[in-house]
Amino acid sequence: MGLDWIHQADRLSALPPYVFARLDELKAKAREQGLDLIDLGMGNPDGPTPQPVVEAAMAALQDVSNHGYPPFEGTASFRRAITDWYYRRYNVELDPDGEALPLLGSKEGLTHLAIAYVNPGDLVLVPSPAYPAHFRGPLIAGGKIHSLMLSAEKDWLIDISAIPEDVARQAKILYFNYPSNPTAATAPREFFEEIVAFARHYEILLVHDLCYAELAFDGYQPTSLLEIPGAKDLGVEFHTLSKTYNMAGWRVGFVVGNRHVIQGLRTLKTNLDYGIFAALQRAAETALQLPDIYLEEVQTRYRTRRDFLIEGLGKLGWSVPKTKGTMYLWVPCPPGVGSTDFALSVLQQTGVVVTPGNAFGSGGEGYVRISLIAECDRLQEALDRFAAAGICYQPMAVS
Repeated sequence: MGLDWIHQADRLSALPPYVFARLDELKAKAREQGLDLIDLGMGNPDGPTPQPVVEAAMAALQDVSNHGYPPFEGTASFRRAITDWYYRRYNVELDPDGEALPLLGSKEGLTHLAIAYVNPGDLVLVPSPAYPAHFRGPLIAGGKIHSLMLSAEKDWLIDISAIPEDVARQAKILYFNYPSNPTAATAPREFFEEIVAFARHYEILLVHDLCYAELAFDGYQPTSLLEIPGAKDLGVEFHTLSKTYNMAGWRVGFVVGNRHVIQGLRTLKTNLDYGIFAALQRAAETALQLPDIYLEEVQTRYRTRRDFLIEGLGKLGWSVPKTKGTMYLWVPCPPGVGSTDFALSVLQQTGVVVTPGNAFGSGGEGYVRISLIAECDRLQEALDRFAAAGICYQPMAVS
């Protein structure tokens, strides 16, 4: 018997279609047909978690004191590892007892922060394109999204001067993310100073997603929001171990910054989950304490792939700027072809998976995101398939 009389909550119907779900369907169908997929869609790092991290987890599993519920606010030693890491990286002092909170990955925290702080009808500023959790979390909470449209002409940076006065006065929260997913854009320190001044003037909570803090190249060093004087008075910053440390499946992240905001998120989480398994927190401590040589190896891996793929796409007619951070390339679709149609056509013709830009909001239309999550031999195979199918940066027929 069906349950046609049970309807989903309005908060679900408010969410835009999830393009990734459609892609997953097509990927499954392609695999059933025996197609050799080259999946460059998700930001899912390839390669193993560093061996010292795995060994720390194995040792922690044998410690029976880790087998019960962990503290709601995370273990004291992991919180101390987080604040020590921030001091080493950014010379930012944080109180591990109130200004750092472990999370089940940054996506969980970003979404739950919205639920903790957004009332129905509250106005939230979100760039477009943006990581989906930045706008989906506020939508789930019943908030109204004001999209800050980004453009290549402005290097995919938020144009604060273009935000209308009445919008700024109504806004409660501003989500942002540099180095950026999906555009791979980076922001200078001056931008962070400007956004802090803007938020202070209009009394807006800043939520910065520093997911790609360590994936930076060619001498570039990303700025932490918390480096800016006064930022901790009005903002928080999210981080994840998924990308840098190949720990995507481990689901470990954290938020740092304003203690009152963090306490609100902690209060919500005490009603939703019991935190991260303590053995995983021990492993995460080890990751944050790895020597810099490990980070240099990771950066070299992604920089090499970046250069290889940019050169290969150049031979097919694309001119892709050399990115300074993240694990993505933000690539324009051939003229006259929408991002969904292009991504689906590429998948069907070549078995290469890329993510349509409109999955990240309407501001991503006309682009696809390509993840640098395969070795160069597989990237070459993807390029060869593009060439064989006639896929290049010129008008193309979509089958």
